[in-house]
Amino acid sequence: MRAVPTWIDRVHDREKVEQCIYDIAFKPDGTQLIVATGNRVLVYDTSDGTLIQPLKGHRDTVYCVAYAKDGKRFASGSTDKSIIIWTSKLEGILKYTHNDSIQCIAYNPVTHQLASCSSSDFGLWSPEQKSVSKHKVNSKITCCSWTNDGQYLAVGLFSGIVSIRSKSGEEKVRIERPGGAPIWSICWNPSKDEHTDILAVADWGQRLSFYQLSGKQIGKDRALNFDPCCVSYFTKGEYIVMGGSDKQVSLYTKDGVRLGSIGEQQSWVWTCRVKPDSNYVVVGCQDGTIAFYQIIFSTVHGLYKDRYAYRDSMTDVIVQHLITEQKVRIRCRELVKKIAIYKNRLAIQLPEKILIYELFSEDNTDMHYRVKEKIAKKFECNLLVVCSQHLILCLEKRLQCLSFSGVKEREWLMESLIRYIKVIGGPSGREGLLVGLKNGQILKIFVDNPFAIVLLKQATSVRCLDMSTSRNKLAVVDEHNTCLVYDISTKELLFQSAPMYQYLEKKMYKEAYQIACLGVTENDWRDLAIEALEGMDFDTAKKAFIRVRDLRYLELISSIEERKKHGENDNDLFLADVYAYQAKFHEAAKLYKKTGNNSRALNMYTDLRMFDYAKDFLGSGDPKDTKMLITKQADWARNINEPKAAAEMYLSAGEHLKAIEIIGDHGWVDMLIDVARKLDKAEREPLSRCAYFLKKLHHPGYAAETYMKMGDLEAQVLLHVETRHWEEAFSLVDRHPEFKDIVFVPYAQWLAENDHFEEAQKAFHKAGRQDEAVKVLEQLTHNAVLESRFNDAAYYYWMLSMQCLDIAREKTEKQLEMLKKFHHFQHLAELYHAYHSIQRYTDEPFSSHLPEALFNISRFLLHNLTKETPLGISKVNTLYALAKQSKALGAYKLARHAYDKLQGLRIPARFQESIELGSLTIRSKPFHDSEDFVPMCYRCSTNNPLLNNQGNVCINCRQPFVFSASSYEVLPLVQFYLEEGITDEEAVALIDREVPRTEQKKDMWQEKNIGDAQTLQLDDSVAKIEADPFTAKLSFEQGGSDFVPVIVNREVLQSMSRRDVLIKRWPKPLRWHYFRSLLPDVSITMCPTCFQMFHSEDYELLVLQHNCCPYCRRPIDEPSP
Repeated sequence: MRAVPTWIDRVHDREKVEQCIYDIAFKPDGTQLIVATGNRVLVYDTSDGTLIQPLKGHRDTVYCVAYAKDGKRFASGSTDKSIIIWTSKLEGILKYTHNDSIQCIAYNPVTHQLASCSSSDFGLWSPEQKSVSKHKVNSKITCCSWTNDGQYLAVGLFSGIVSIRSKSGEEKVRIERPGGAPIWSICWNPSKDEHTDILAVADWGQRLSFYQLSGKQIGKDRALNFDPCCVSYFTKGEYIVMGGSDKQVSLYTKDGVRLGSIGEQQSWVWTCRVKPDSNYVVVGCQDGTIAFYQIIFSTVHGLYKDRYAYRDSMTDVIVQHLITEQKVRIRCRELVKKIAIYKNRLAIQLPEKILIYELFSEDNTDMHYRVKEKIAKKFECNLLVVCSQHLILCLEKRLQCLSFSGVKEREWLMESLIRYIKVIGGPSGREGLLVGLKNGQILKIFVDNPFAIVLLKQATSVRCLDMSTSRNKLAVVDEHNTCLVYDISTKELLFQSAPMYQYLEKKMYKEAYQIACLGVTENDWRDLAIEALEGMDFDTAKKAFIRVRDLRYLELISSIEERKKHGENDNDLFLADVYAYQAKFHEAAKLYKKTGNNSRALNMYTDLRMFDYAKDFLGSGDPKDTKMLITKQADWARNINEPKAAAEMYLSAGEHLKAIEIIGDHGWVDMLIDVARKLDKAEREPLSRCAYFLKKLHHPGYAAETYMKMGDLEAQVLLHVETRHWEEAFSLVDRHPEFKDIVFVPYAQWLAENDHFEEAQKAFHKAGRQDEAVKVLEQLTHNAVLESRFNDAAYYYWMLSMQCLDIAREKTEKQLEMLKKFHHFQHLAELYHAYHSIQRYTDEPFSSHLPEALFNISRFLLHNLTKETPLGISKVNTLYALAKQSKALGAYKLARHAYDKLQGLRIPARFQESIELGSLTIRSKPFHDSEDFVPMCYRCSTNNPLLNNQGNVCINCRQPFVFSASSYEVLPLVQFYLEEGITDEEAVALIDREVPRTEQKKDMWQEKNIGDAQTLQLDDSVAKIEADPFTAKLSFEQGGSDFVPVIVNREVLQSMSRRDVLIKRWPKPLRWHYFRSLLPDVSITMCPTCFQMFHSEDYELLVLQHNCCPYCRRPIDEPSP
């Protein structure tokens, strides 16, 4: 910011005595200046300071002047106690008086009511009223000011009080300033952007304060260090000018932050005013000086790539992202003197310090800056540059490199004044700088190198310079605004700019274009383009029009060039095109007709919406042209926002697609249905668009009807899928199985998204997507285990095993792998099913299981947990349940073993006390188990120990035990295998045949009657009862370590009773499993789906409770597979 004096005048009286300038007022249009000095009112021309006319009317010193906002009149007040109203023609029209000398006057900006204030009262006068209403005050009035809306008048008193009055004179608010210093100047902020009226108050306590209309102070008092005599706002209220005993006028922000001095004077400044809507300030002094200054607010800014930082309101910095157009404002609250920006750094020089900011993040679009460093030193510099780790200060010939802590690291001294500096990049802490000097020398400096490299020296002073991205060319703008480009390595001047119009005069268009490329205005480019076009230099014209982005002329040039390539050389036709582009349409049409290009004329008229001219031009022509004209007219109707008319025109012209687009975009469903029904089924594209819009407008039924008309079944299916009308989709799939994938896969995904995972798995399975089905099940199983839903985990593992079995059946190459997984998942399902009861017993307060069942479940689990423990199953919980139930049922030896095992495990805190107590109390019990619970092998009748190191098999014959899936008791079942060569179907047929057995028993005692005597005789010849062939097969060699399975032949199968045999009818590739009940009286039920065995009573009870199998959850009313 700098102040340039425009003109200065010094006022004397006839005796050459200096006359104090007490007040100044501008005419609202800024052309005249009214000055109060001596006993005269002087009128100046503001443009050059010429005295237009002195006005005489007062007999004593004139203290104050004011101009009405409408510019029709102004007023002056004097120590002769009178007010004179003057017209804009400098004629006095009215005079009225007060009882004391007039101190200040002010015109209401709205009603043009004049407030005149004397030492003891103030008066309100308006042209409409003849009398002046006066109001007494207790102290001398020194200043006054109206609010923007003219509703309130603020009056400053010598006693240090500010009185805010209504326009009728009634006091509304009274502001009593601490200290009671005289209020010497007040002024309301004229800005219309402020939400409230703000009053600036300057007193001779050397303070500047701001108040709201309510009397509430805004912020704190600002110390001035001088006695203020005048306060004045800029027209828009963004700045304040103030002068007084410091003999200068200073510029302040609207918040009272001092920005600098406008002009130093030889005596006190009594008045200063800002010219309306400009940056001119006039100053009136004690010694009669009137100085007129222009304030030039220099642009303080910095640019780096897409970030532009600039000063706003003198104290703020705005950083703008040139691509995203984001802006951030940094409030410094002090005068911003210099700004530098580089990468993520921003340096701001204030009067007493330099602030260095950095971006919060490395995001290219981040606009949040934070203070990185503060250098609390005053620096005088002409130029400021910031690098990654350094500040570069330039003061005339000297260049200094400072660290961010303010330490000078390096200094360079140049031969001449430095005119320009630019950072050209480089590694952090080692950036390169380009420096241009007044003597024409250009240097390259690295911030970590004390030696400057001279690139070249030219004859003229450097104003601006830059280096190409390839670092091999240097562009320099000198003091004559000439652009020069050098080769850095050879220092050769590659080219130099010259005035473009010299070449245009000589019709040297290519040379003119080369000059224009160095930098000319948009108007210059347009002139070059037109000249080249007229000179038939289409290449140059095209390049120039590209620069000004004139697409119309570019299209013209392209079309002419294309036609010239095809051998067209009709200059009349080219001229017609030029006429058309220059808006000479009728002349163009005549030339088109002359050259036989009627269609071009027609196109021109229709493009310009001159349909009447087009019809006249056509007359009774070709019907195709008429149709084209209707289409064009429809295009026009569409563009002028008459879509319905446009759609109807398109339909009449046969442009169905365009009509459908308009109808669909505007949601006219009835019209769309009507069009779809009228279209022929062969017009697939228009019908497809109709269906698309009907679907978009939520009328899937009509869309389906349209697809049906087209015969597009796949589109119908996809429509039902998109609209989630699954029943209709399934109905179509039943009739057309080839669309199975495009229905069931989205259906499964939709189910999964809506948390119906089991149904989703089934849908994937149905769609033949076995991999997806397995993935869903695996995730469900994993989640169930993590959430301790072990019953669900068992069910999901069972489903997984069956899924693997399906895959093994369908994909032979994966059969072995899938069968292995099948057995693994079946095993896990059994474990989790059993552990569900243990988990409920240990974690819940009540259990529905009998102690015997928990005892058996615990043993079953422990026998299966010898190798590895599946996720979620706790060995501690299992042993704890076993110990508790063993103790309760009298299996003390087993209970002691369980407690001993628990001592070696990490026990949860909630079980700690109970286990420790149980471990002690079990010592008091006998060291043996009750024989009531000892399991017996139904094959070899061997009693097995309660805890079997062989697992869930007999210790003698190694026959695997078969357990009930509810109570986990050993069932009286023995698994047998078929002799080789017997198929499952034959075996079932043999069993079903069931040869009847004789139930007669022949007594070995024979009764004989010999005469009268009866005798009993033991007959050894009677044949022994026939043995059961299956029982014979159960025998085995005692003490064998290998399991010998029971293998039966056809004779044995035929001897079996159907009700004693249970068959697990596994699907292929598995073989069926056969079991014989050795205690037919024990009723056993097997689920036909999961093949789990139950005591019939337990199964029936569980089915009643759950209405399904407790293991595989097959609904009881669902037919078995």
